[in-house]
Amino acid sequence: MARLQRKKKPSVKKKKKQDAQENSSGLSTNVAAEKKTDLSPNSVKTSKIKSYPSRPSFLTRTKAEPGKVKGYIDKGLQFLREVKIELKKVVWPTRKQTIGSTIVVLILTMIVALFLGMVDMGLSNLIRVVFK
Repeated sequence: MARLQRKKKPSVKKKKKQDAQENSSGLSTNVAAEKKTDLSPNSVKTSKIKSYPSRPSFLTRTKAEPGKVKGYIDKGLQFLREVKIELKKVVWPTRKQTIGSTIVVLILTMIVALFLGMVDMGLSNLIRVVFK
């Protein structure tokens, strides 16, 4: 099944490029590692101010951008194409199989209904006798 691939954010691409440039520019791996993981007690600053997550984008009201609407339409069309492909893979039952399955379901439903009806009548008669 083909899935839509999300594009990576530009900041992630830039960060990877910068890391690659730092490693290739002659910095030793130890220096690069120290920059990334400097967790000494002096370098870690603790803050007592609690940071709350920003409001989700689907809750903010903004005007739709023309390119954004086209993107939604493209995503919807891609989804419908994939649905069509998946439905072609489904093995549909024949008319005879469908009728047979329906009859089995109806018969089992009637058997269960009769059983529950008899249990209900028996319990109600029992309760009626106990309360007399």
